[in-house]
Amino acid sequence: MKRIFEIDPWKVVTHELKPEEKRLQESMTSIGNEYMGMRGMFEENYSGDTHKGIYLGGVWYPDKTRVGWWKNGYPEYFGKVINAVDFTKVDIKLNGSSVDLAKDNFSDFELALDMKEGIVTRSYIVEKDGQKFRLNFERFVSVTQKELYASKITVENLGDKAATLEIDSYIDADVFNEDANYDEKFWNVLAQNVSETDMSLTAQTIPNNFNTPQFTTEMLADHVTSLTPMAAQTTEKHVTNSFKGELAPGQSVDFEKRVIVVTSRDYQTKEELDQAAHALSEQQAAKSFDQLKADQAAGWAKRWEKADVEIAGNAESQQGIRFNLFQLFSTYYGDDARLNIGPKGFTGEKYGGATYWDTEAFAVPLYLALADESVTQNLLKYRHDQLAGAYHNAQQQGLKGALYPMVTFNGIECHNEWEITFEEIHRNGTIAYAIYNYTRYTGDEEYATHDGFDVLVGIARFWADRVHYSKRKGQYMIHGVTGPNEYENNVNNNWYTNMLAKWCLNYANEIADKVSADKLAELDLGEAERKKWHEIADNMYLPADEELGIFVQHDTFLDKDLTPVKDLPAGQLPLNQNWSWDKILRSPYIKQADVLQGIYYFVEDFTPEQKEKNFEFYEPLTVHESSLSPSIHSILAADLHKEDKAFEMYSRTARLDLDNYNNDTEDGLHITSMTGSWLAIVQGFAGMRVIDGELEFAPFLPKEWDGYKFRINFRGRLLNIVVDKTGSKIELLKGEPLKIKLNGEEVELTAK
Repeated sequence: MKRIFEIDPWKVVTHELKPEEKRLQESMTSIGNEYMGMRGMFEENYSGDTHKGIYLGGVWYPDKTRVGWWKNGYPEYFGKVINAVDFTKVDIKLNGSSVDLAKDNFSDFELALDMKEGIVTRSYIVEKDGQKFRLNFERFVSVTQKELYASKITVENLGDKAATLEIDSYIDADVFNEDANYDEKFWNVLAQNVSETDMSLTAQTIPNNFNTPQFTTEMLADHVTSLTPMAAQTTEKHVTNSFKGELAPGQSVDFEKRVIVVTSRDYQTKEELDQAAHALSEQQAAKSFDQLKADQAAGWAKRWEKADVEIAGNAESQQGIRFNLFQLFSTYYGDDARLNIGPKGFTGEKYGGATYWDTEAFAVPLYLALADESVTQNLLKYRHDQLAGAYHNAQQQGLKGALYPMVTFNGIECHNEWEITFEEIHRNGTIAYAIYNYTRYTGDEEYATHDGFDVLVGIARFWADRVHYSKRKGQYMIHGVTGPNEYENNVNNNWYTNMLAKWCLNYANEIADKVSADKLAELDLGEAERKKWHEIADNMYLPADEELGIFVQHDTFLDKDLTPVKDLPAGQLPLNQNWSWDKILRSPYIKQADVLQGIYYFVEDFTPEQKEKNFEFYEPLTVHESSLSPSIHSILAADLHKEDKAFEMYSRTARLDLDNYNNDTEDGLHITSMTGSWLAIVQGFAGMRVIDGELEFAPFLPKEWDGYKFRINFRGRLLNIVVDKTGSKIELLKGEPLKIKLNGEEVELTAK
């Protein structure tokens, strides 16, 4: 745990700049607007260690998989988000010397992310040739005009004599990915244009051998300043506008840089890119920087009005939930059905920026409650649109049906670790669970019985082929898998995987009873195949231990040395940074919820005793070295009235990045797991469930808080939930009257 930012309910702010914490600061002050985003790197020169990163939604590259061995069915490429052309870069020169905080003497440093308005600010006093200057920076990516990046730099002369100020502003295509093979770079420049105060650069991703699209992006930068324009410059990889002036003692100068970013995802030809960039640039030029900021503040205000969670009496908890919601909505707000939610969002390159099962497991419940139903429909559509790729993935393994990828941009599996890619097949079940979750929450069966049924049938056919029948046991089994606990590979009969396969087969049959005969015929789904699904589900092997009263994580788990985590020397944690992989795989330690993930999915289907015994057995063995882990444990602890444990796990998921719990936030934030803090409050502390179509709450107030409140959408209604020391109150703010259960009692809500 490492806290480098101050506690503030609406800001992430620090007054220190330590070189060893620079990357961590950059991750923490990342911003985005779903269309594009960036790490919190400096715009000006910084010669110390830094990770500059700008990323564009849906723009990626298929990097050739490089391994020393090959297996049939192995992915041909590793898909990755690529570092975009750098349109933020400036060189600020005072009296002819470039500002560089890795070398210069400076003081009064402040760096702040304003989560309320989505703006990053920075300021410091720097000394040059015995003179002092104050520099202030503001920047944001607009949530009201997605293609717009806006920044403003103010330089003030604090000395008693005049100084020269020069600013070179760049669009630079000479960028690289830190995880690229052999330092490859991914952009070729197609065109450059410069005038006195504006410039543009068009670049295209380098060719690939995998028949995946090349992306083209055009960036058009305008500058607003009283400085005098100097000669513009171009090189092979960048364009530059230069400005110069004199700063009298006490004088300050503003320098604005506004950039329009358009890509071939929306415009096909170079002419269309040009026209769009210029039209959008003219649109933003009609407004002052303050007006653009006001639009930004208003856009975020609309989001917070729907989604804010207010916590009384605990600023740490308050900052945590707001930081997570801010970063989630900076990554994905449901405006583009072609996009999904990468585990790092726009904050880093780890995990390739691709789509994982995290979206369906952890993000869908949040977006169901905090956004229009169309947002979750877009997430479901994303998977339906990639169904052909899922069939391809299964065929690559010699299997029938559809195998959804572990990692993807286009539906084709593009992860390069065998034990994850082809053994962690439980993700297939979570794709089906998202359809169920959407249907359960909204009451809308239209998707499940139409496009969703295509997905369910493909998944069911995969499971029916992936199982095998054990004559010795007289049951169906699934061998050679990796469960959610990635600290075990190639195990047999992972309880969670087998349970999900059984559920998927039953759910596909349940929905089949509701679809039309034409739909069944379209998919060639007959009674014989459905009967086989029933047989497999009815005879699925689910390992359990009657003496312990638990579901066994996999066949040989109980043969391990089951020493609890608390007995490990503290210096050995996190395991993934201190132990060899071999030692981890042989250990009993669980990276994240595994059996407990399955219990969470269907929490109302298990008895209190089952939940209690499994929680008490597995939680002490869990190291929570996956960012997805604490929230599940918090929710189950709350369900079991283990309020202290629930709050402990909430604090870990809410402040996972803010406090750098797993010592890995410098690589980027854990975006998809940020849903966990909201889930822990709403499904955990407030006990929200949808059972048989009825909304239920069973709230408690953590003793560390004075109260909390949040809003949710539910079937055309808007509800406000308030929990404080006087009790719980549920208000219907909009919509038709609604019956709910509050602490087991029926309550009818009517909007005032």
